[in-house]
Amino acid sequence: MAAVSATCLRFQPLFSQLKKSSQAAAGLKPVALGWAKNTGFPSLKASRFRVSCAAKPETVDKVIEIVRKQLALTPETELTNESKFAALGADSLDTVEIVMALEEEFDINVEEENSQNITTVREAADMIDKLVQEKAGGGS
Repeated sequence: MAAVSATCLRFQPLFSQLKKSSQAAAGLKPVALGWAKNTGFPSLKASRFRVSCAAKPETVDKVIEIVRKQLALTPETELTNESKFAALGADSLDTVEIVMALEEEFDINVEEENSQNITTVREAADMIDKLVQEKAGGGS
């Protein structure tokens, strides 16, 4: 196994203060973060965080198609994973109709409390893939 040279940043002083001031801290352990020396100190400004949609691309495409149809959007209207239904002009009734169309298209049943949490294409696609997978696996 090759040796890796790294620099560590420890949060020990804060832990020590917590340990002295509270019994609740008894289960806490010190945390150390490390990175290779030749890369320098990591900067959040220099880093790009990328969040990807967990849903299948074909699910996302179908959700976009249904949203476009339900909201009567023009082909020029750009829809992405991050598109918010409200920003596209959808009210609560439109959102219910979108969910109903998704239920019909994917042969799933969306619980009311779950449907209230769907505000973007990503959320809809992720929920659909989860429900389809649960249905295929016998549900849980």
